[in-house]
Parts: sequence; structure tokens; C-alpha cells
Amino acid sequence: MNKLKETIRLIDGVDTKAEKQMEQHINSLTKPIGSLGSLEQLAIKLAGIKRSTQPEVDPATVIVMAADHGVTKEGVSAFPSEVTKQMVHNFMNEGAAINVLAQVAKATVEVVDIGVKENLDLPGLINKKVCFGTNNMMVGPALTKEEAIVALESGIEVAQEAIQKGAKLLALGEMGIGNTTASSAMLSALGQTSVETVVGVGTGLNNEGKKSKIQVIKRAINVNQPNPNDPIDVLAKVGGLEIAGLAGVVLGAAAARIPVLLDGFITAVAALTAVRIAPLCEHYLMASHQSMEPGHAVVNQLLGLQPLIDLHLRLGEGSGAALSLPIVRSAVHIVHKMATFEEAKVSGIS
Repeated sequence: MNKLKETIRLIDGVDTKAEKQMEQHINSLTKPIGSLGSLEQLAIKLAGIKRSTQPEVDPATVIVMAADHGVTKEGVSAFPSEVTKQMVHNFMNEGAAINVLAQVAKATVEVVDIGVKENLDLPGLINKKVCFGTNNMMVGPALTKEEAIVALESGIEVAQEAIQKGAKLLALGEMGIGNTTASSAMLSALGQTSVETVVGVGTGLNNEGKKSKIQVIKRAINVNQPNPNDPIDVLAKVGGLEIAGLAGVVLGAAAARIPVLLDGFITAVAALTAVRIAPLCEHYLMASHQSMEPGHAVVNQLLGLQPLIDLHLRLGEGSGAALSLPIVRSAVHIVHKMATFEEAKVSGIS
């Protein structure tokens, strides 16, 4: 708990002076004012985060948190829970989509076991296991409050370790069969939104499966009564270990003034949890994409984030973040490399 409190204490707002200076610099570049649209807003945001008109986002690291969910016993996913463990092996063998997309995006991938239900001894895998998956939230709390806090602090440690190794941007990814169920339950509680509004088909459910998933979530919320004003209570009662870990990554990154590139629905719910714990975190977030999960649009709106792309993705793993990273990098390179009107001896607007 001390690490969590200390991290929250370190989180500060962005540098508005640097943002203004960046805006002035962008307006002096050889282009019509505002013509690069969201790229300009990205550059201004990064200047505020980094307190510099020459922000850097490289090296970039994708952090993939993996954990299992007890609620899979209720048939909320088309895939068996064993897939979580199997996909961790796939990540470590560099055979998953995130490995391929991160190579294209020139980002490293770090995989963290924070709650896979079996012991994994794989070279390169970061072991932050809090426990062997969550309990079935339909019959009681997924985690104890103490476990939720340990998971948050484990995420903070992962962020700190990545930053110490040189990361200038952290992108979030996840793996956990059943985690769209936990994320939907959390969003319904935190956002005071109807379950029907936020629930999608997750990993391949049909319409009947979706209806059953809605009923499971409603039962879990009814049984556990998560307090919407206490994000850690929500996290413990109807959340997941990888969601808690990713929320911790957001907190740790914000405390170090490092931008965070979100992926899909689960990572956005983790970010919302971090923002509810420490509201100033919201300034450090970027939404990579808009996924097919209906709850993703809801949570992006709650976070006040505009997604960079919409490719109808629904994979997770950090795939959308990796795809969007070159856009973020482009915003930085524009302000580093592009000539001003004065430098290029080009006439501006008269």
C-alpha cells in the first residue's frame, strides 16, 4: 500500500507552458495552421507530458499482462481458460500478433504473468504472480482488496522497471480468457452504465452466449455490490489481476511523466480504474483505436479520448497500440524534422 500511495503522490498535471510553446512551434511550420489535425494535438499533448518541445517516444515498450479468470466456469468465453497459458507460451516464442506488429512498430514486448492459474517457467517471462487467477465473481469477490492492491503495486513495479531500462512510452496489452466479462462488469459499476450497453461478444460468443454473459455479469454485480465510488473495491469484487496490473502500469507511468498508449477495451477499463484512483492520470493517456466491443466506445468517452484509428479490431494483446505507434511517432518526427516558414524561406499567410 505504501508504494501505491507514494506513486499517487508523485502524479502531477501536464506542463501547460510547454504545450503552448509546442503549439506556437507547430504553427510556424511550413503548412497551413491546423492542417495536420490530430497529429498536432498529439504533439502538443506529448510536449505537456514531457515538459519539452522536443518530446521523445522511443524506445517504446508494449507491456502484456496475463492472468486467468474464475468466471470462465460460467461459459462466458468461446475459448477454454487454458488458452491464457498457451498464448503466454506463444508470446514468448514470438508467434502472436503482438510480436509481429511490435516488430513492425519497432517496439519491444514484455510479457508479465500476474495471475495465470499455472506456474510458468519461461525464459524472459516477467513473474509478478499475485495468485493463481481470480475467484468466480458470480459467487463472490474475484479478489480480496489486499490482492487487488498487490496487483496494482506489481503493475507500478513493471512500469518502473521498463522505464529504468529506457522506455519513453508504454503501450498496454493483455491476455486473459474471460477478461471482457470482468471489464464489462467493472465499467458497468464505475460508469453506472447498464450491463447491456457495455457487453459484447468478446472472444467469439454467439448471441445466446452474449445473453448468458449479460446475466452472469448482472448476477456478479448483484452478489458483490461493488462501490462505484471506490475503484479498488470495484477492481477487487468484479475485476481481474491483469486489469489491476495494467492500472498500476498507468499509475507508474504517470508518476514518471511517461505517456501511455492504450489498446482495446480491457486496457481502457484498466486506465479508467487508474484515473478514478488518481484523476491526473488522464493527461498521460492516448487511445490507439476503437475496437468492436461496445463498451470500448463508452470507456473512451468517459476518459475523454479520441481513438487514432478504427480498423474493426477485437484481438487485444496490445495489437491496436502497436498499429498506432507509428502515428504517435509521426507526430514527434513532424516537430523534430519539419522546417519552419523562416527556415525554408517560404512565404506564410499574409
